[in-house]
Amino acid sequence: MSKAVLTIASKNYGSWSLRGWLLCKMAGIDFEEQHVGADDPSTRAELLLLSPSFLVPRLTHDGLKVWDTLAIVEYLHELYPAADLLPSDRAQRAHCRSICGEMHSGFSNLRSALPMNIKAHFPGFKSWAGAHADIDRITAIWGECIGTYGGPYLFGQAPCAADAMYAPVCSRFLTYDVALDPVSAQYCRTIMALPLMQDWIAAAKIEPDELEELDVEF
Repeated sequence: MSKAVLTIASKNYGSWSLRGWLLCKMAGIDFEEQHVGADDPSTRAELLLLSPSFLVPRLTHDGLKVWDTLAIVEYLHELYPAADLLPSDRAQRAHCRSICGEMHSGFSNLRSALPMNIKAHFPGFKSWAGAHADIDRITAIWGECIGTYGGPYLFGQAPCAADAMYAPVCSRFLTYDVALDPVSAQYCRTIMALPLMQDWIAAAKIEPDELEELDVEF
């Protein structure tokens, strides 16, 4: 069987690429990274939120191509159930799928107002009002999960698919200096301190590709 390939875009700007990469790492699948440059028209459209269809990340494995992030979650969960990408408890699993789906399909104001940009930092950044409801909803999700399952991750002692889905949000909150309640702030610190996140961040910081549209001076 040939080695799996994960196709990703920019590590600095690619929030969906980060999600797919974390999922594959958490599952323990042996894969190679294939990078699509920011000058690729379809990739550029996705990074700039101009396309409703996200074709990266894309996992190629055993003759199959799986390109939707939620589909990657389900595919990896079927292959590696012991990795616990989804909780073993049925009720918790339904809850996890629900908040993953909410991240997957929602929070468009947050995406537009606070695009992922790991290299950047904007102290005192003032996000436009449309993003505030999204921020409040995300921190409410985090508070409910940690309060219910005990933390430090959303569903207990180990990171799962939900943490992979919300990890780019933690990066955004750090980049744009978003004020958070103590529980949410601690959760962000926990996610950002993950060795996998540190590996991704280190690679992002030396990435040569740039998108001027996402490097504007606020």
